[in-house]
Amino acid sequence: MAREVVYRGRKIQVAVDTMPLPNGDVLRRDVIYHPGAVVILPMVDDDHVCLIRNHRFVIGETLLELPAGTLEPPEPPDVAAVRELAEETGYQARRWRKLIEFYASPGVLDERMHLYVAQDLTPGSQELKHDEQIELEVLSWSEAMKAACNGAIRDAKTLVGLFLWNELRSCSPTA
Repeated sequence: MAREVVYRGRKIQVAVDTMPLPNGDVLRRDVIYHPGAVVILPMVDDDHVCLIRNHRFVIGETLLELPAGTLEPPEPPDVAAVRELAEETGYQARRWRKLIEFYASPGVLDERMHLYVAQDLTPGSQELKHDEQIELEVLSWSEAMKAACNGAIRDAKTLVGLFLWNELRSCSPTA
């Protein structure tokens, strides 16, 4: 396989990967390389979750999301999760549990997302970066699930986190 990096940005690289196929054809793919990210499901208590309203410049909308952020290599995901929760929400968590790793769009993007649940939260002050426009929104679990099911939440990582945790909660009430 040959890789030609055509763009190096602050968080990503864009490349054209070329690979010969067994039949003699050549496969060319545009690929976005990303260092990975963490997603945090902050459970304020057993029945309330902290979401954020986050302005997304790319789509020109403010979305209701779980807190998340890009890894800063060589930062391990568990360290990044603690950092991102504090920066975006101000919360510190006494209990952490990694739930799953997943890919958001593996046809074009190699970003691996690491999903954590954070529990036994202590509030604090947000430490937003200069370009972040984030507001906290604590919802009851039923409100959050209603928002996920009725289309009010349209962010994929948030849907994955909410639906997975909902399933885990239904399997084990002490999830």
